[in-house]
Amino acid sequence: MTDLAATAAALVYAAAIVLLLVVRTLRQYRATGSTGFNGFRGAAQDPAARAAGIGFAAAVLVGLVAPWLAAVGLLPVAKLPIVLGAFATVVAGAGLQLGVTAQQAMGRSWRIGVDQAEATELVTTGPFRLVRNPIFTALMMIQAGTAVMAPTWLSLIGAVLMVAACQAQTRLVEEPYLLRRHGDAYRAYAAEAGRFVPGLGRLPRPAQAARRAVEERS
Repeated sequence: MTDLAATAAALVYAAAIVLLLVVRTLRQYRATGSTGFNGFRGAAQDPAARAAGIGFAAAVLVGLVAPWLAAVGLLPVAKLPIVLGAFATVVAGAGLQLGVTAQQAMGRSWRIGVDQAEATELVTTGPFRLVRNPIFTALMMIQAGTAVMAPTWLSLIGAVLMVAACQAQTRLVEEPYLLRRHGDAYRAYAAEAGRFVPGLGRLPRPAQAARRAVEERS
């Protein structure tokens, strides 16, 4: 007998992989001639990028496997209140919608990983107006939501891995690259938009902008 909640979690996670990775990669290739996959470029020389990449791969693998193992009874599933499971389903679904919307906002600039020699446009529209990394926010929402839908020790590990990978990729790889590439333009944007949640994780204003703000207040 299968566990219905675990089966639902497995289907939601599989749908997320198909829409956010497979479908998006195909659309990117048709639009630009490139898959947008930079995952291994520079990772061999960048320990942070390599660690984040391994973390993402492990989290996705766990996210796919854990609920199926739970569904067929090979992993024990903790019993949580139905209301909490329903809320987790909403969180996972909202994360999937956010991920699709954020990818559409990135358009031709969408990519997986960072190519340090690549010049990318600074995207500040759509969800990026409030959050600098909405796709990572979406991934964490999906991972956490499906983990709570079918809570097992393995799904909990997957959620922790996803959060750690998103933090490492953002703080140690993406932000340093964007600061080098866009300078004060990125600093000004990052002073307004949160890192993963609106209002949280904002960077200090560029010195010139900070002086201007002081002058305007005086």
